[in-house]
Formats: sequence, C-alpha cells, structure tokens
Amino acid sequence: QVHLVESGGGLVQSGGSLTLSCAASAPTSTPYAMGWFRQAPEKEREFVAATDWTGSNTYYADSVKGRFTISRNNTKNAVSLQMNSLKPEDTAIYYCTADSTPLLLLNGWLSNTKWGQGTQVTVSS
Repeated sequence: QVHLVESGGGLVQSGGSLTLSCAASAPTSTPYAMGWFRQAPEKEREFVAATDWTGSNTYYADSVKGRFTISRNNTKNAVSLQMNSLKPEDTAIYYCTADSTPLLLLNGWLSNTKWGQGTQVTVSS
C-alpha cells in the first residue's frame, strides 16, 4: 500500500509562486503514476496534473496549463507541483494521488486511487 504525505501549502499573494511536495512510501518498487487534485470551498474535487512513473509524460488541466509544472524524483520517491502566477481561484486543498496509470487520474476513474491528507493553498488578492 502506498502512503502519501503532502507539504508546502500556505498563503501567497496573487501572481506569486508556491511549490507543493509529496513524499510517497510503498512496500515494493512497483511503478505507478502520481498526480494532484484540488477541492475549493463549495466546489467539487477536480483534476490538476499527473505524470507517469518516469516523469517524462505529464498532463495538466486547462485551467493550470502554462502556470503549473509537475515533476518527479523517483530516487526520493516524490512528486512536486511548481505553481506560478497564482490566482485567487487556485485557492483549494491540494491532494497528492497515486494510481497505476495517468489515464485513470486524468479521466476521474478513481476507484483504486490512493490519496494524501491534503495541504491548504490560499491565494489572496
């Protein structure tokens, strides 16, 4: 079973930057995809970004494309989300996720998705 722990959330002004990190632990080295979801107040959970186990193939929601960058460090078994040009509408709880392929995360097929505890990102005007 994969255990995910997020960090790096906080308060930032509009136009600022923030980097989220997620440390993953597992009993085996089985390859898996990782990604990020977020849930804003009074809104449904939405996909943000994902990457395959190599980190070479990445996927982004249209709302964050060009502003966010997902990267992976397999040596440290971690994934990061670099967020630039932040907007108030980016305010949400961000969750690190893991699954067998990025396609499952991208399409919302989350029956077997593993979730972190979440980290709060607040963007002020």
